[in-house]
Amino acid sequence: MDIISIEQIVALAEKQHQTIGTIALKNECENQERPETEIKNDMLKNYRVMKESVIQGIKNPQRSKGNLIGGEARKLYTYSQQKHPLSGAMTAETVSFALAVAEVNAAMGKIVACPTAGSCGIVPAVFLSIQKQRQLKDEDMVMGLFTAAIFGTVIAYKASIAGAVCGCQAECGSAAAMASAAAVELADGTPQQAAHAAAMVIKNVLGLVCDPVAGLVEVPCAKRNAMGASLALTCADMALAGIESAIPVDEVIMAMNEVGHALPASLRETARGGLAITPTAQKLSEKIFHS
Repeated sequence: MDIISIEQIVALAEKQHQTIGTIALKNECENQERPETEIKNDMLKNYRVMKESVIQGIKNPQRSKGNLIGGEARKLYTYSQQKHPLSGAMTAETVSFALAVAEVNAAMGKIVACPTAGSCGIVPAVFLSIQKQRQLKDEDMVMGLFTAAIFGTVIAYKASIAGAVCGCQAECGSAAAMASAAAVELADGTPQQAAHAAAMVIKNVLGLVCDPVAGLVEVPCAKRNAMGASLALTCADMALAGIESAIPVDEVIMAMNEVGHALPASLRETARGGLAITPTAQKLSEKIFHS
């Protein structure tokens, strides 16, 4: 099956009365010419790496290689368990999970680049929180990962998942859209609701630039992972409530592509614009590379 649009995938899922994740799994089996059990086992291994990166980031925080981040995830996790977070306990905990994986990545730990290393905290954070809330098995979460994967495939095909091409909207934005669509299906939403969730996510990050301080995937990347995770949950809830995106998701993805290519090179992962050239960022960069 040639995957060319989310609309096509949603229509197929509805016609066959199946989830998008099931359609994605079947497509992967056909493409790889491997049995379903093998493909699912591979994805299960990925999910368990994701979970472990969350645990490591919370329980064993380490400073990043640039020494710009590290330990924030544990702070927020502790706060979410002991206080009454303004955003709610689940959202605060989810955000702490996203920070945790981003910190593990920045400290050169083992993560799953889903869809990129710079946005690696979003999908694991959302998935682990939903698993805890709904008491799901790892095997259940695997089907959600296939949903996320097929959305990411279409985004990569129609636009990009690379910050160097389309800015951070293509990295954290894509990851949040993938996570949100999967969250809808994991919460028993419809394929169409999953598509609306992804569309609403991307609409809210259009124009998000990639401006890493000192050229490192640390600041503001980690906190953008946090934002992406909370946005994914918010848009999933809106879609599950019956709220729809006025602009279809495939058109939103195309808009992201146009906006991304309209961004100047200084705002696409070059560390030559945005936050990366603020006075404080310049001092931090000089300190990192001098030491």
